[in-house]
Amino acid sequence: MDEMAVLKELLEGITYRCVKGNVDTGITELVYDSRKIVKGCLFVCIKGANFDGHEFIKEAVEKGAAALVVSDPVQADGEVTVIQTEDTRYALAFLSAAFFGHPAKRLKVIGITGTKGKTTTTYLIKSVLEKTGRKVGLIGTIEVVIGDRHIHADNTTPESYLLQKYFKEMADAGLDTVVMEVSSQGLKLHRTQGFVFDIGIFTNLEPDHIGPNEHESFEEYMECKSLLFRQCETGIVNLDDAHCGKVTEGHTCRLESFGFGKEADLRAEGVELLREKGHIGVGFHVKGLMDFPVKVMSPGRFSVYNALAAIAVCRHFGVDTEKIRQAFLEVKVKGRIELVKVSDDFTIMIDYAHNAMSLESLLSTLKEYEPHRLICLFGCGGNRSKMRRYEMGEVSGRLSDLTIITSDNPRFEEPQAIIDDIKEGIGKTTGNYVEICDRKEAIAYAIEIGEPGDIIVLAGKGHEDYQEIKGVKYPMDERELIREILEERGRTEVGR
Repeated sequence: MDEMAVLKELLEGITYRCVKGNVDTGITELVYDSRKIVKGCLFVCIKGANFDGHEFIKEAVEKGAAALVVSDPVQADGEVTVIQTEDTRYALAFLSAAFFGHPAKRLKVIGITGTKGKTTTTYLIKSVLEKTGRKVGLIGTIEVVIGDRHIHADNTTPESYLLQKYFKEMADAGLDTVVMEVSSQGLKLHRTQGFVFDIGIFTNLEPDHIGPNEHESFEEYMECKSLLFRQCETGIVNLDDAHCGKVTEGHTCRLESFGFGKEADLRAEGVELLREKGHIGVGFHVKGLMDFPVKVMSPGRFSVYNALAAIAVCRHFGVDTEKIRQAFLEVKVKGRIELVKVSDDFTIMIDYAHNAMSLESLLSTLKEYEPHRLICLFGCGGNRSKMRRYEMGEVSGRLSDLTIITSDNPRFEEPQAIIDDIKEGIGKTTGNYVEICDRKEAIAYAIEIGEPGDIIVLAGKGHEDYQEIKGVKYPMDERELIREILEERGRTEVGR
């Protein structure tokens, strides 16, 4: 904000009571972090899991805050204006939108929610829409992309203030569209209030994020997901998902569907597994609202669902089918079933699968391609649940022909101790394994033993480009490791 805002204008759209001072107060900055309080600011008192902004009211007044937004009755001395509202997190979203001049109105905003597929689908949509000449920003688990800028993401869905700030930066940079992941936590904590999505997408739902500081139950998790469809113009949903009805209950948007069934508005028919020259993917025919064949260069049924969701969005933008087909052949999502070409003879891929559920889903999908051997390389994070290690070891031992156990982010644990836990899980199966603690050496071994028809999965790190050891994050990108390994062997691809 370049010029002073008037508090009354920022409060439009919020139900509130002015309990002290007056709403014609000038505001220089909007702040919800007590460490960033400055003279003339509006300080919004947020209640978090480990803190309560109401405890910093005295400090805010001493530092010259012009106004406070509270939910609890408070005592505030001095000239400060006090605004009371029922939910300060909800209020922050509307205040942020107003503070940055409602930037979402200058963009087409696409939001994607679901347990799995959000990240891949955002990149698919971005890739296809950019081929039509649209200028597309992205907000997601891995990063925020504004033109040529790539900003590391701390949360899947940023706090409402930061989200609106990104929207403004995108609009000011000449972008016309933004596609974003919308987490259940983001919806629960009102981060996406203060604007309306043009399109909302539901991918699927599985029990996840249930526990302290997340969701009390699966029912609450599902209810939070459903909020997106009361905050968008058009909803596009996976009709095949068992929870689709519950997620769209009480919706206020126009609904469209995708899936495999005849009832879906956009459906996939004639699905076939594709495998050629080290690449694997899936081909199918789009039927219903559109009619054309397409190939997607990532494997399995979930890749079909991700593609259908992206195609459904592209239909609303009038994208030519040939551009859709071309984009799907070229798009890559970092760390999400990311194929890295090392040989025409075998396939190697990087994936973020870092728990038993995601690893089982991935390996089961890859087994459908009937590989000569399925080789899974992974480690587990230190200072995390040992149960995850046992479970991942058991899954890999059961589904892989060979498991290469290595190091992930050991943090403050000894890598060998983590490996020993994984071996305990594999020990419940008849699976073969080797252990190579150094991750680069482990990857080099996987490449060296690759045989025609093998599928090799490097699991767990995905998009991460670091390894955390004893509190320090060291640079380590598996793509770079592969490149270095090949260069050290004097070639750009295995066999050349």
